[in-house]
Amino acid sequence: MKRLSLILLSALIGACSSVQAPSKASLEGEAFYLQRIALPPSAVLTVSLQDVSLADAPAVALARQSGPITGQVPLPFKLEYDPAQVKPGHRYAVSARVEAEGNLLFISTEQHAVNLDGKDQQPLRIRMDAASR
Repeated sequence: MKRLSLILLSALIGACSSVQAPSKASLEGEAFYLQRIALPPSAVLTVSLQDVSLADAPAVALARQSGPITGQVPLPFKLEYDPAQVKPGHRYAVSARVEAEGNLLFISTEQHAVNLDGKDQQPLRIRMDAASR
């Protein structure tokens, strides 16, 4: 009887330890700008998911997607992040920028807050404005 109890207990512990939180979650959306301007072939879109909780410290990046742009606006993106990095009570935001040959062309100027609770409305729409020169 003692041996049967031990076997059942170890099976129960093994079953509980195999249940894990998902290792990846994602946010999908598109970045866009309103100007009727075609992007140069060298343009690169960078989209970041950041912890913006601390006002007096640099934002901490949870995810980043960067790559050449193929096509015109809207520009699709997908950010994959580790939900284990999400901390209760912290604030998170998504930002986007377009650069070409080292020059900033467009950047998001408003904060696009996300909750990262699985209930964020997707696809996200990130508006970018022309960078001042």
